[in-house]
Formats: sequence, C-alpha cells, structure tokens
Amino acid sequence: MKTLFLYCTLLFTFLGGLKAQQSPLGAWKATSGEVTGILLITPAYFSITEFRQNEFIATYGGTWKAAGDGQAAVEITFNSAEKTQVGQATTAPMQLSGDRLLTATLHGGNQEWTRLDNGTGELAGCWQITAREQQGKLHPIANGDRKTLKILTGSRFQWIAINTATGEFFGTGGGTYSFENGTYTEKIDFFSRDNARVGATLTFKGKVTDNSWDYQGLSSKGEALHEIWSRNYQPMP
Repeated sequence: MKTLFLYCTLLFTFLGGLKAQQSPLGAWKATSGEVTGILLITPAYFSITEFRQNEFIATYGGTWKAAGDGQAAVEITFNSAEKTQVGQATTAPMQLSGDRLLTATLHGGNQEWTRLDNGTGELAGCWQITAREQQGKLHPIANGDRKTLKILTGSRFQWIAINTATGEFFGTGGGTYSFENGTYTEKIDFFSRDNARVGATLTFKGKVTDNSWDYQGLSSKGEALHEIWSRNYQPMP
C-alpha cells in the first residue's frame, strides 16, 4: 500500500511542469527490489500498477489534466487496494525532466523512473468497450457506472474492469503489445484474476476506423472473442 501511494505521489509530481519540448505521455517504469511499477499516461487518463514476477499487487488510476501554475488536477477512478479513494479529486505540483524522473522516496533516498515509450501510435489513448459478440451477434454495452477501460500507450496496454459509482474493482491485466498490418498482439505481464496467465501471448485481427476499434480472436481462456472498443473517454472538464 505505501509503495502504491508513493508511486501515485510521484506521478502527480511529473504529470505537469511541462515545457514545450517535454511531455509526460507514454509508459514509464520503476523497480524496487522484485517489484515493478508501470505508469501509463494518455492525454486524459493515467494508471499505475505494481507487480512481481507472476504476482499482481495493486493498481490505481484516473483522469488528469494540467491545472496551470505547475499543477495537475487528478480524479481517482479506480484503486484496487482502497476503493474509498474512488471519486476523490486533488491537485499536486508537477515536474518533469527529459526521459528520466528522479525523486525522493518517502523513506529517504531516490526513486528513478525510465521512459518506455512516448505515447504515440494508432491505438494510443483510453478506450471503453461498447459492444461484444454473443451467439453470433454483436450486442451493445451501455455506458454506465460499471465499465471496462483499456489504456494504451505506444507499446504497453492495461485493461481495467471497475464500477465508478461504488468503487468496486473487478480485475485488470496488462503488458506489452504490437499492432501491425491488422494484427494486434498482446503479451501479458500481470493478470489480477489468474497469475498463471502471465507470459501468455494473445493475437487478434483488428482494425481502427476513426475512434472505433474492432478486433476478434481467442481470449486468454481460449474462447472466441469479438469486441468493439470506442476511444471516447474524455478529459476532465
């Protein structure tokens, strides 16, 4: 828990303070012993995840925007470790320097983050599932409090199933991905529901039309999967 809150504090610190030639968008990585921390930042959304090899620990995230005067405005949308934080909003100082972040930890010493990608790519952004095929027919999924989001940067992905009204967390998974010539491939680094799926590679055929992403293949359970995702998650007002 303390480590996750520390990572969140660090994220708040570097989400802003942006110079014209700098941007926090993309994927970042930090390690502490056997624990890996991954931060994904899109123009409207961020997520933070901690895991060890074959062991998911926790994830945390929400919406953000630059608030001026070197501040970032953040609203928490999910927290697998503490659901009472969902819906909380805050502002925090922001600072970023190049492709590495070095900052003091709560226990003294320094924590260094390394940029993994710059957040660009055809799939980069925050997506929400809006349709799923069942019995040979696509069925729309209403936009309600319970939702499944998928955050992608240039090279990494994470999906999160949550209820933003109750703070409930239903599951997450993530890792690296590629999207070339209509083939979308995921390699799983963490999976909260079943650690045995870590290391698996899933391949889907897909296409992006405007802000709609249509893909189909086999799920991590080996079941046929056909889903439509929409890149319609808006920044904070």
